[in-house]
Amino acid sequence: MATSPPSSPPSSRVFGFWICLALVIGNMVGSGAFLLPQALAPFGWNAIFGWIVTIAGALCLAFVFATLARHFPRAGGPYAFCREAFGRAPGFVVAWSYWISVWTANAAISVGATSYFVHLFPSLAGAPAWIALGFVWTFTLINCVSLRGVGGVQLATTILKLLPLAAAIVLTLLVSSGVTDASAPVPPLRGEDISLAAIAATVTLTLWAMVGFESATIPAGHVADAARTIPRATLIGTLAAGLIYLVACSGVALLLPAEQASQSTAPFADFIGRYWGEGPASLVAVFAMISALGALNGWVLIQGEMPTALARDGIFPAWMAKTSGAGVPVRAHLISSSLVTVLILANQARSVGDLFAVTALISTLASVVAYLACSIAALWLQQRARIGRSAALTAAALAGALYSLWAIYGAGREPVIWGLGLLLSGVPVYLLMRRNRGQGMGVTSASGREE
Repeated sequence: MATSPPSSPPSSRVFGFWICLALVIGNMVGSGAFLLPQALAPFGWNAIFGWIVTIAGALCLAFVFATLARHFPRAGGPYAFCREAFGRAPGFVVAWSYWISVWTANAAISVGATSYFVHLFPSLAGAPAWIALGFVWTFTLINCVSLRGVGGVQLATTILKLLPLAAAIVLTLLVSSGVTDASAPVPPLRGEDISLAAIAATVTLTLWAMVGFESATIPAGHVADAARTIPRATLIGTLAAGLIYLVACSGVALLLPAEQASQSTAPFADFIGRYWGEGPASLVAVFAMISALGALNGWVLIQGEMPTALARDGIFPAWMAKTSGAGVPVRAHLISSSLVTVLILANQARSVGDLFAVTALISTLASVVAYLACSIAALWLQQRARIGRSAALTAAALAGALYSLWAIYGAGREPVIWGLGLLLSGVPVYLLMRRNRGQGMGVTSASGREE
């Protein structure tokens, strides 16, 4: 039986329910919410059905993660769950895939924040890559200073980011009911326009927006009463974010003219501006940028905590497990943000929209690998009597696995090839760490010191 990674001492458990809830909602509602209408507009009503499938799939997966977190409330999230079920090697594959999804997500999120920043300051449109990197390293610095500071930023930005979404929901209801002049009527729902292939394509896109429901499981070592707090935050946060997305993003995609929506770099701002004027549109752009930056703050936290948990368990280099006096994994943050920097600079010739689409799809695909593995882990742990049998968990795990496979199918050939290549890049790392373990190297204590 696989042993479990060490837990953090109680003194470092600084995240309560509200911070965990803000982490879940804040990481889910980020740049995706404010850029997805551009990508979804060409699909029309297929996008609505895609949202419904994605929200249902995400809720099933959230239930799986919540249940596993209640039984195994340890740092590492997907890695910890899969190692409990299958052992070190499969756990490493999941961990490597998920870590890739996190730092590639930070590239996409920073680009999303840049798109709204450029909407506010058009004169800076010529240097989107450098603006994005400025955001990445600013929040890396914040995360390197204080865990409590990270939690405070996450809570504040989560509250602020809901304001433009609320405005879009209100405007959607007003336009749909005829209270506001609907110069762009809702396109008709026609059966011949709906196809499984189009829905599958939108499922992969909308999943990008739902990625993050597992966020509270990663820094479990810093969560007070983790076995109770994490499941509650995971389920409540996933449901809340899903409902917000369904109404707000669908309204923008359907009520903004398709040609304008598909070319917009700030669709929420353009939607508000079309009906309420340029002043409110600029205000929405400010809050949309805050939303993306809040998500970036939360995901930078995850990109540091994940490799630290892996290093403590001996499958990442031991020096990445070392933390500062405040308990912050500074080294892991620096390595992860450096990888984000390389990815952004390597694609800086792309437009903002293209750069966002490429990094978002790669990140989503890498996340789906972890989701699929955790769904199978839940079924296996029940079969081995490691956790109690539950019809609800079995049904959720099966549904989550099927949904994950469908999302992989909908991603398309290029992202799958990228994802496979990034997964294979972890093979030499695993072989090197296995050799080091055989030589008695790379083991760290819970405090991050080498032993």
